Amino acid sequence: MTEPRPCAVVPVYNHPDSVAGVVGRLVDLGLPVILVDDGSEPSCRRELERLANAGHALVTHQHNRGKGAAVRSGLLEAERLGYSHALQVDADGQHHPEDLPAFIDAMHQTPHHLLVGYARYDDSVPRARLYGRYATHVWVWINTLSRRIRDSMCGVRLYPLAAVNGLLRRHPCGDRMTFDTEVLVRWYWAGGELTNLPVRVHYPEQGVSHFALWRDNAQISAMHARLFVAMWPRLPGLLWRHRRQP
Repeated sequence: MTEPRPCAVVPVYNHPDSVAGVVGRLVDLGLPVILVDDGSEPSCRRELERLANAGHALVTHQHNRGKGAAVRSGLLEAERLGYSHALQVDADGQHHPEDLPAFIDAMHQTPHHLLVGYARYDDSVPRARLYGRYATHVWVWINTLSRRIRDSMCGVRLYPLAAVNGLLRRHPCGDRMTFDTEVLVRWYWAGGELTNLPVRVHYPEQGVSHFALWRDNAQISAMHARLFVAMWPRLPGLLWRHRRQP
């Protein structure tokens, strides 16, 4: 098997103060970095252009299209540039950098697996965010008839590019916050293997969140309903897979 050639993909929307630190930590891991500017404001755009001038790849959306669209653009660019895997990391700096090397190690051991971070929160996590995530966890477990996906909302995961981009050509999985969850459910439905890895998460006091409460919750609820309906024709196969799993 050809030796994996990984990179990092960082979707960015108005994180001018944290993105350079995230990029620096990824460079320390020896990863080339692909930044995706999802229609950021001028201050962030200037910072991304500075990073691009320093040698990092930059994909630009002229208007904000959403995290899902930004990740898709980054994954396509990564494959176009000849990389085999992409470590997706959010630009807000919430994820502990010392937990990232485990993803690279696991990639070498199981290169066909999609590696999924599951959040380990400290005391900075808002209680509403913590409890709200469990509704999605439960729906994911229902729609896969499995608890193999521990956390479908964590912003760290490592994608095998050819397989995931092929899946996304068939099922784009939404442009905004629904993407992270739907791509994992559809990966599981397609018979893809995955591995869960812990990632420590810290919410800074002045952190920037782009979660739109009403819009994103409505889209997430609609996604769960749509996946629940789509799960029923897959029910026999999911039950069979569940019986065969240890």
